[in-house]
Amino acid sequence: MGINLNPFTWWNGATIGTWFGLRGMSRIGEDGLGNVYYQGGKDGAGNPRRWVIYNGSNDASRVPPEWFSWLHHHVDAAPAEVLPPPRPWQKPAKPNMTGTAEAYRPSGSLDRGGQRQAATGDYEAWSPDA
Repeated sequence: MGINLNPFTWWNGATIGTWFGLRGMSRIGEDGLGNVYYQGGKDGAGNPRRWVIYNGSNDASRVPPEWFSWLHHHVDAAPAEVLPPPRPWQKPAKPNMTGTAEAYRPSGSLDRGGQRQAATGDYEAWSPDA
């Protein structure tokens, strides 16, 4: 397709209505995946409204844990200001890989040939008559 459908389709990113709605809102920060976070206005309970504009597909698993806590009002300020720096042993957040080539496929799965290792003999099948 030669037409840019991004302004009209929510699954390709923010629609034109979302961009108009973000006018006057404060840009709080950006995560390592390129998602941008905004805050402004109040919800019905008086809490500040918060948004994420995804860089790429709209998939909630693409929000890192520290920004998830900010979006859900577990922390008040941007994660870089209130959370401790990541420890050296911590891995970066990774989106859900289900349905992609990087999805987890155990050794007995059909995608890896469907051949399971033989049982070791310590397994006894359940039967209703036993």
